[in-house]
Amino acid sequence: MKAFPLQLYRYASALLAIPRISVIVLRRLLQGKGSLSRRLEPLAVDLALQREVFALLRGFAPNIYVAKPFIRAYANSGTALVCRNSDVREVLDRHQDFEVVYGPRMEAVTGGYNFFLGMQDGPTYSRDVSNMRLAVRRTDPEQLLVPLAQGWAEQIIGGCGGQLDLPQQLGQQIPALMVQQYFGIQTPQRQQLIDWTTLLFWYLFVDLAADPDLDRRALEAGEQLRNAIDHEIQLRKASAGAPAPADDVLQRLLGMQAAALPGLDDLGIRNYLFGFLIGAIPTLSAAASQIIEVLLDRPAVLAKAQAAARSPDQQLLDGYIFEAFRFAPLNPVIYRRAVRKTTIARGSWRARSIPAGTMVLASNLSAMFDPIQVQHANRFWPQRPWYDYILWGYGMHTCAGAYINRALLPVMLRPLLRQANLRRAPGAAGQIDRAGTPFPVHQQLRFDATS
Repeated sequence: MKAFPLQLYRYASALLAIPRISVIVLRRLLQGKGSLSRRLEPLAVDLALQREVFALLRGFAPNIYVAKPFIRAYANSGTALVCRNSDVREVLDRHQDFEVVYGPRMEAVTGGYNFFLGMQDGPTYSRDVSNMRLAVRRTDPEQLLVPLAQGWAEQIIGGCGGQLDLPQQLGQQIPALMVQQYFGIQTPQRQQLIDWTTLLFWYLFVDLAADPDLDRRALEAGEQLRNAIDHEIQLRKASAGAPAPADDVLQRLLGMQAAALPGLDDLGIRNYLFGFLIGAIPTLSAAASQIIEVLLDRPAVLAKAQAAARSPDQQLLDGYIFEAFRFAPLNPVIYRRAVRKTTIARGSWRARSIPAGTMVLASNLSAMFDPIQVQHANRFWPQRPWYDYILWGYGMHTCAGAYINRALLPVMLRPLLRQANLRRAPGAAGQIDRAGTPFPVHQQLRFDATS
């Protein structure tokens, strides 16, 4: 497509978003209850509305800068919003110019130590990434985790009698079991692991307003999780003469420690595990709920996804799972802070100067719906190439467990999607209840139990 038709297409896509925005807002006003502000409050987290607003911005104001900080959890001097696919990828690729900011809060909850997702590129980052690649192997999902998760999911769905609280009974339980059996943190109760890691993920990556009550609760959870990991390490060392335990991440790290690899004293092992555990449970649980929600909103697509789940082709379902996730990713933006004064989209009409200290919100949600660079951007297209997705970050700081999540989500959800007449429970119980958190906490589903 040549430059002038491309420009027209861009503007047409943006203009079409205006009536859609109006319909979404009007529907909320008519269907909501209470005061005007109460009726409009859900719009802040309405992903359908966000997709349309981003469509409008991509056409007319794709890169916005204001000299005002909106994020209070991390130091910054202003805010930029980046919406185009190529510009979002540019920000996330230029890690020397746009830094991750999680370090101070990560150090607060770990007792003074960073995790590689909160580090800039350098010797410590390279060492820690290399160590974790040896302990959390790329072959583990297929060889270890998929068989385990498949068995857990089938047992949960088979035993719930056609009534399932999706987050509580499936979404949280399978990653918590993974933490216990694969990572090797077995002594805390499963619910404790769920509660601690959910609070910590919320504090590090979602609490941009710096809620002081959450700060207190997260610091307490951090101390409890540190103590639990320390206790597990000491138990393993105390039983060193006993028969070898199962092959898990903790045991591998202790073996690497015995081989005198750098960065693997007991404190280093604790920090590696701490960082991985924070992302293991809340991300998989929230993703499972949001994927099913997208499918339930599209009955024709749900029927095809269920047919794929029943197919002997184990890969067929993947396209439906990740395409649904594109419509409802965990976060609509990924934030970075400008290290120095720089420019985004240099040489184009949308070039934007970004002062040092600016918090840059790179919208992965917008990028995945950019029709200029994403084929069939507004369609639900299960055959979509993987490159179109920015589901767990992009570039150097892509989520360390992204390949685990990619392998486990279809396995977690396949037994549920095989069930006949899958539906929400009647009334409010069938809707996602976040219970004052950013994550799905309850959602009651019903189905006619089958094999």
